[in-house]
Amino acid sequence: MHTSLLRRSAVLCLALSFGAGLLASADDSSSISNDPQTGKAASRKQSARPGGPASSRAQDDEAVRARAERLHRQSIVIDTHNDITSPLLEDGFDLGMRGDDPSAKIKTHTDLRRMKAGGLGAEFFAVYVDKEFVKKKPAEGGGAARRALDVIDVVKEQIRRHPESLEAASTAADIRRIVKSGKIAALMGIEGGHAIEDSLPALRMFYKLGVRYMTLTHTNTNDWADSEGDINNSSVNHHNGLTDFGRDVVHEMNRIGMMVDISHVADKTFYDVIAATRAPVIASHSSARAIANHPRNMSDDMLKAVARNGGVVMVNFYDGFLDPRKAELALRSRTMEDELKVKYPNDPKRAQEEIEAWRKANDPGKTPLSVLMDHIDHIAKVAGIDHLGIGSDFDGVPLTGLPVGMEDISKLPILTYELMKRGYSDADIRKFLGENLLRVMSQVERVASEMTSNPPAPSNK
Repeated sequence: MHTSLLRRSAVLCLALSFGAGLLASADDSSSISNDPQTGKAASRKQSARPGGPASSRAQDDEAVRARAERLHRQSIVIDTHNDITSPLLEDGFDLGMRGDDPSAKIKTHTDLRRMKAGGLGAEFFAVYVDKEFVKKKPAEGGGAARRALDVIDVVKEQIRRHPESLEAASTAADIRRIVKSGKIAALMGIEGGHAIEDSLPALRMFYKLGVRYMTLTHTNTNDWADSEGDINNSSVNHHNGLTDFGRDVVHEMNRIGMMVDISHVADKTFYDVIAATRAPVIASHSSARAIANHPRNMSDDMLKAVARNGGVVMVNFYDGFLDPRKAELALRSRTMEDELKVKYPNDPKRAQEEIEAWRKANDPGKTPLSVLMDHIDHIAKVAGIDHLGIGSDFDGVPLTGLPVGMEDISKLPILTYELMKRGYSDADIRKFLGENLLRVMSQVERVASEMTSNPPAPSNK
């Protein structure tokens, strides 16, 4: 998901401390107790008598926090979808800046300081290509492939500017090596299959530039795959899932070693992909439809299909996909944004003001962290712990559109703490944090190696 309005939302005061301080702050405001406002944990500690039950509970909790901090720092933490690329390209933001500075014009969920505070080991930067670029002329910023190249360029520029913190990765082995060196592994995933402009050679070139997954659609149906975003729009030419060329795209992604991402696709497209792929797939940023009934989320049957495929579902943090109260509002907001762009084609500020006013008037309140944890729990139970990971969507959603306690990328350690509180083993938490994605990436690489040992005739489609 992505919205151009996120950087103009209300300023958040974000806590940046890692470890006990960070975890205590998050737990006091939004623990798994489903009460994000009262701070009861802090109250119990303050009123506890030495040696009493409350004191014992506080000591136990501190021990869990300490264990969680150690485990998080010792694990490889991977986020498969971060849209900080849009502020980098459009606003001149730099990852060395403070995206939480109250006096700054640009507010973000992500910067290098907070990535490190969050214990991040690897980031997939989203090469997001808005559907508006499909028909744009060079004077208007170019078409979809041109936009993708522009985004790739800003990612590579950040790696060049910050060699002490970032290093480009191409393989699962690269990620392990880079994390071991103390740096953050930087990778890319294209969001929107229209970026290849119906060209397999373009797909191959994007892979050579470092793209390691592609989301087959965004909110728009393209020439070869249906999107969930417009599946009910009768004016759109749909394909009943994948076309034959769409199957060629999936096959070519398998052959070159690019992960197939099924976030954003229509349900029929999803099942067509599962039938066509030779390698495990990913959902780079999707959550559970059984909890929040939004078509961007995955049904239980889809979760089970991903498990049978050997793939992994990376949980999205956007409250519009997590909170049952907000799912319908998120759908309406998407429609309104499209309508306002048409209504005010030359006045984006007016469109921005109207959608922000509507969101504020209809906001049902903050989403507690427990709702995010419930999605993680549900996917773990339905698909299995081996098929679960993190796909935050940081900076691809409104600045305030995240659960209490997960306001920015520095808060990732809270996930480890909360999973410990829910009884997950250290081994299972490591899988969720990054090992599952590394396994899938390695399997995709293996399939590519097997397929290229007997290559088919070259295609120029």
